[in-house]
Order: sequence, then C-alpha cells, then structure tokens
Amino acid sequence: MAARLLPSRFYYGWAIVFACAALLFVSVGVGYYGLAVYLGPLRELHGWSNGDVSLATGMYFAFSGLSSALVGPQIDRHGARRWMIPGLLLIGVSSVWIGQVANLWQLYASYILLAIGSGMSAGVAVNATLARWFVQRRAWAMAMASTGVSLGGAVLSPLNTFLIEQYGLSLATPVMGVLILAVGIPIVLLVLVWDPRQMGLPQDGLKRSAAVITNAARSAANQTRVWTVRQALGTVPFWAILISFVIVLLAQTGFILHQVAFLEERLGSLTAAGTTLSLTAIGSIVARLIVGRFFADRVDLRILTVIMFVVQGTAALAVIHIDHPVSTFVAILIFGFTIGNVYMLQSLLTSDVFGYVSFGAVHGLIAMATQISSGLGPWMIGALEDLTGSYEIPLTLVAILTYASLIPIYFAKPPKTTLVRVVNRLITRAAPQRMPNNGLHSPQRMNAIFDQATRNADSTSAGSSPRAKMKPG
Repeated sequence: MAARLLPSRFYYGWAIVFACAALLFVSVGVGYYGLAVYLGPLRELHGWSNGDVSLATGMYFAFSGLSSALVGPQIDRHGARRWMIPGLLLIGVSSVWIGQVANLWQLYASYILLAIGSGMSAGVAVNATLARWFVQRRAWAMAMASTGVSLGGAVLSPLNTFLIEQYGLSLATPVMGVLILAVGIPIVLLVLVWDPRQMGLPQDGLKRSAAVITNAARSAANQTRVWTVRQALGTVPFWAILISFVIVLLAQTGFILHQVAFLEERLGSLTAAGTTLSLTAIGSIVARLIVGRFFADRVDLRILTVIMFVVQGTAALAVIHIDHPVSTFVAILIFGFTIGNVYMLQSLLTSDVFGYVSFGAVHGLIAMATQISSGLGPWMIGALEDLTGSYEIPLTLVAILTYASLIPIYFAKPPKTTLVRVVNRLITRAAPQRMPNNGLHSPQRMNAIFDQATRNADSTSAGSSPRAKMKPG
C-alpha cells in the first residue's frame, strides 16, 4: 500500500529501511533502554535488591535469545511479517504490566513476555529483512535502520524517566505500551515487504549489470548458499563470531543497564543520569551512520570490529576511574560511538560469512548466545555490586572482558572448510604414520628379520677381514 504513495523512481528498499528504523525506535527504545530506566525505580518502589531486579533483566535477554533462535529458521522460510504482529502485541502488553507488578514472580513473568515479543519482532526479523533487500549497500541500510534504536534511547529514555518521576511507573509504562502498538502495527501491515522479488525489484535498487561486487563475501555464490544449522555449527567463523560477541555484549550490556544507577550518585539525580543514556544514544547514531556510510561496505569488517572493541574498553575505564562530570559525559559519548556499531557489525559479519538465504537461522543461533550473555552481564554486575558495595570492581571487569573479545575476530571470514576437517587435519599432521599390519610386521617376523640381518653382518665382516684376504704361502 505504501508503494502507491511513493514516486515511481524511488527504490522501495529505502522505505523498508525507514520502516525498520521506526519499528526499532519503539520496540528497542522501550524494551532495551527501558530496562535501564526501570532498574532503580523498581528497587526503590518495592525494596528489591539490585540482584533481584538484575535477574529479571537477565531473564529478558535469555528468553529473547531463545525466541530468536526458534523463530529464525521460520523467518528464512516464511518471512518476518507473520512473527512481527504477535511479537509487538506481546511487547505492548508486557510493557503495561511492568508498572503494575507487586511481586517478583510477576516482574519475572512480564519480562519474559517482553523478551519473547522482542525476539519475534526486533533484531533477527528486521536484519533478515534488510539482508534480503540490500547486499552491496547492506551496511549503509543497516546503519540507517539501526538509528531507530539509538533514537529510541535518545528520545524515549528521557520521556520514560520524566513520566516515572512525575507520575510513577503505573502511568509511565502504559504510555510506552500504547506507543509501541500505535507505531508498530500499522508499519508491519502497510509498509513492510519481506523480499524485493515480491515487488519485482532488484536488490540494492541496482540492475545486475550495474552491480559491482566490491567484496567477495557479498558475491551471489556466497550470499545465496544455503546453510543448515548443523553445517553452520561445524565452521570456525561461526564460533569466532559467537564467542567474540558473547564476551563483548556481556560487558557492554552490563555497563549500559547499570549506567544510570552508577552515575545517579555522581551526577546528583535520576534525570541527570538518564541524560547520559541519551548522550550514549546520540553518539551511537553519529558513529554508526559514519561507519555505515563510508567504511563498513568498503573495508575488512574484522578491522572495524577490533577498533570498536578497543575504543569501547578504553572509554569504559575512563567513565569508571575519572570522577569528574565533564570527563564523565565525554567518556560516555565515546562509549556511545561503539554501541550501535558493535550490534551492526555482529549482523554484518554474520551476513557476509553465511549470506542472506540462511541468515535468520544462523543469526538466530548467534543472537541466542549473545542475548543470554547480555542477560548474564547485568546480573553479574548487580551481584558483584551487592557483594563489594561499589561499582568500581564490576565495571572494571567490563573493560577487561571487552579487550579479551578481540582475539576470536581474526577467524570471522567465509569458511573454506569445516571445523571437523580442520581438526582432522591437525590430528593427521600430529599423529605418527602407522605402518600397515598385514602380518609382515608381527613381532615374530620382525625378530626373524633382525636375526637374519645379524648373521649377514657377521658373515660380511668375516669375509672382508684382512686375514680372510691373505693367500696361503
């Protein structure tokens, strides 16, 4: 329907990009960034510990990842739209419920529903759609769409904190829930199209003759290769991407979701601390657009990933150990430069290595692992803060883990062989060559050969001695 309102020369793929940005604006802006905003008020309102509320956040990430893994293969087969509608409904209903909970079990149940809805309608569904519409311009498309995530943090986080401070959780959360449904449902029904071929359009808006392959990973052969889950699990790049992003997102998410609670005391108010989330989101928007437009479609994604990890770890250390308001805001901004790019690079690396045909299944598995680790991050930091009475030690651990995640990235490139073959080659090279046992090398036969060789040596020695060569006189 939306295509009728657009100029004929306008490539509809860009309408898909803007629609995905709006979806992420409401779903992630309320869901993901809302977790950080709700942490402090839930503790104060109900007297729950940091660890209790952080466990709810951990459950959110775990169930979000699980639903992503289950839905991913179905998205590859049937498209994303059929999963987005029920997902958005779950996010809306659960967002309202969060403000009405009275017991911990209710909090956990509402977060689980929120997580399932997010897994069905957000990350995997959106990125799988974009991966089909764009190949050569994929980074730029994902960068623009992911701007919705950052705008959600920049706009909805301050609105959420303002509503909570003025009217309480019981009013703020219904407003957020209604916003999700009012924006998300019409977009899915009226704008989203799963595949450009359904409209007779080429990928990237480029004719085949005009499409220039600048990256071998984005060639048609690599992008249209079909991967089963088992085949993907048997490759080195799959585990390289998974391990690296499991570590970095555990650290990154733990930092973000405790950022407001950590900085509230330093900056003097919840509103001021909530502003740092907006600053983080603004930094994420600017840096992601620059990287997506000028670099990510042109250079080795592994190099970009290493740069982002180094900058993020260093910025985290600066926030923790430099206790000055101005330096805090500067370091938070720099930390924000990396957040959106880390998420975008995870999707880009996966689509470059495994293509778009099986993106949902493969990325769903990786998302499940990274979401679980993202859930463990806030819980781990909350538990360590309860144990030590300070955020200094747990947030320093964030920086250390971020640096550690650099190591596996080198192996995140299209696989030439499977992990099983690599291991078999290593074993074959390391193992000594065994002689075939056909009876010729039995112990008895070897002893007989040794005895015969000894007798031959003795006779040769005797026959060649000076005494044997002398003639009788």
